[in-house]
Amino acid sequence: MAVLGISAPAIAQQLADDPQLIFQKTTVWRMLSPNATLDTFVIDDPLVEGVACYFTLPRVGGWKGWAGFADESSVTSIACRQVGPIKITSKFSQGEEIYRERRSLFWKKMQIVRGCDAQRNVLVYLSYTDRLIEGSPQNSTSTVPVMPWGNEQAPKCGDFVNP
Repeated sequence: MAVLGISAPAIAQQLADDPQLIFQKTTVWRMLSPNATLDTFVIDDPLVEGVACYFTLPRVGGWKGWAGFADESSVTSIACRQVGPIKITSKFSQGEEIYRERRSLFWKKMQIVRGCDAQRNVLVYLSYTDRLIEGSPQNSTSTVPVMPWGNEQAPKCGDFVNP
């Protein structure tokens, strides 16, 4: 199925794989149902090798949370870092989505998007939660200066941004 001329496989290929859970901390203990937690994940940028983003999301817990019916919190945090030589594998648009997760049964989703500050050669990552009708001002931003690694030259992120 094509949407706006982009095939479903192309969209799926550009979005990052499922994040890896690093750890979780219980925030509300419940005796007979799943606890509420803060879950910390890492995800590799699917188009920028050498960059990993760590983000934390609260999970409601309880039976509604376990069944996927809970309206999860809009709070999110993110920290992205250079973890190896940076190689940008293809062009991208400013604000391009690299990860998305549903945060309620129908209306809310958390997203991580990427941009480039070409003047400073810095990748900019934004995590935020939105709703279909009413957005949320809760967000978090992280930056990754594109730096040389070892003897490898650093690419210019502005060279990979679609006009």
